[in-house]
Amino acid sequence: MKRRPRRSTPAVLTALVLLAACVLAAIEAIQLLLGRTPLIGYEQVAGWLHSMRWNDVVPAVAGGAAALVGLILLAAAVLPGKLVVLPLQGEIDSGASRHSYRSTLRVAASDVDGVSDAKLKVKRRKVIARIRTARTNVEGLPEAVRSAIEGRLAQIAPATAPAVKVRIKSTRSTR
Repeated sequence: MKRRPRRSTPAVLTALVLLAACVLAAIEAIQLLLGRTPLIGYEQVAGWLHSMRWNDVVPAVAGGAAALVGLILLAAAVLPGKLVVLPLQGEIDSGASRHSYRSTLRVAASDVDGVSDAKLKVKRRKVIARIRTARTNVEGLPEAVRSAIEGRLAQIAPATAPAVKVRIKSTRSTR
């Protein structure tokens, strides 16, 4: 089971822009039907647009901005995002959420003697653990944290076992 994130942010932004354009068009149409002066006069906009040339700066910038927004929306639709549910060995539909996966590994790293704080980053093929300790002598601590995380990974049994990197930061000075 490999569930990817929904593309809700680009969809909501696109929908809001289209909604704003439709509301503006509806307001203009209603004002014209009621015989009132429209917010944006057609003659003013048409006159301004007809005075423009294709090689002016404004059409070039507007076209470039529209192309850039289109490419960003296309990339957001086509490129895969981070997995929300990470696949596990075993049944076809077995998986663990990225959040619970990271939390479980963080608890395993925090339970090692000498670790005061553990922060984990779960990437596609590796887990990076940033460990804080109050010890001045950190000899053997990275190996202990790595083995604790790898032991928990063996219990979880992900479909592809990630490599584990451990970075230690001591809060005390060695002097």
